[in-house]
Amino acid sequence: MRIPDKVRIDKWLWAVRLYRSRSLASAACQAGHVKIGGHRVKPSRDVHPGEVITALTGRINRTVKVLALLDQRVGAQVVSQYFEDLTPPEEIARAREAALPPVIQFPKGWGRPTKKQRRQIEGLLP
Repeated sequence: MRIPDKVRIDKWLWAVRLYRSRSLASAACQAGHVKIGGHRVKPSRDVHPGEVITALTGRINRTVKVLALLDQRVGAQVVSQYFEDLTPPEEIARAREAALPPVIQFPKGWGRPTKKQRRQIEGLLP
């Protein structure tokens, strides 16, 4: 595989699997969810090794350092050669916690809980 001289940021984000498609990576750049050095970047900006990129991917605000350039998507095991993940563990834990299912669920069609049911639920929660 050849090493490219320069790569667009949307293409690099897609290639290292931070976004599922290149169009999603481009849309994230245009929406301001991708930053380099605290500044919003356009999808056409070139990426350079050593830069630190902050990207909002789903519920997680990922921070990665570019180790090498890549313009084609590679396997998940090989991706670690191209970036270093600097995302704080608290950020990942917070996103995991937000994705947990609710503690109490009512069956479909039951409607809102009554005042009595709400008080019982509050008694169960810590």
